[in-house]
Amino acid sequence: MPMAVKSTTSLKLEPETKVRLQHLAELKRRSSHWLMCEAIEQYVAREEKREQMRQDALAAWTEYQATGRHVSVTEADAWLARLEAGEDVDPPTPHE
Repeated sequence: MPMAVKSTTSLKLEPETKVRLQHLAELKRRSSHWLMCEAIEQYVAREEKREQMRQDALAAWTEYQATGRHVSVTEADAWLARLEAGEDVDPPTPHE
């Protein structure tokens, strides 16, 4: 597998934040650089998931407006309760 080429980016941190970061790095026995890379990676992954959820919700809303097909709160709650109980069940079928 070829190695990814990394690029350099500079960050300007508030002095207090830099001190806090360095202290945390010492406690975790990691470099400040590693902590910043990890934080950015986690932020980007979380925001990508959040954006995908937003896009999925917009698509579902558009489909509902076009078709009127839905599941009731009662049906959704019952399905989620079964999932929570460990059952492997299909979601309820949407209806008008």
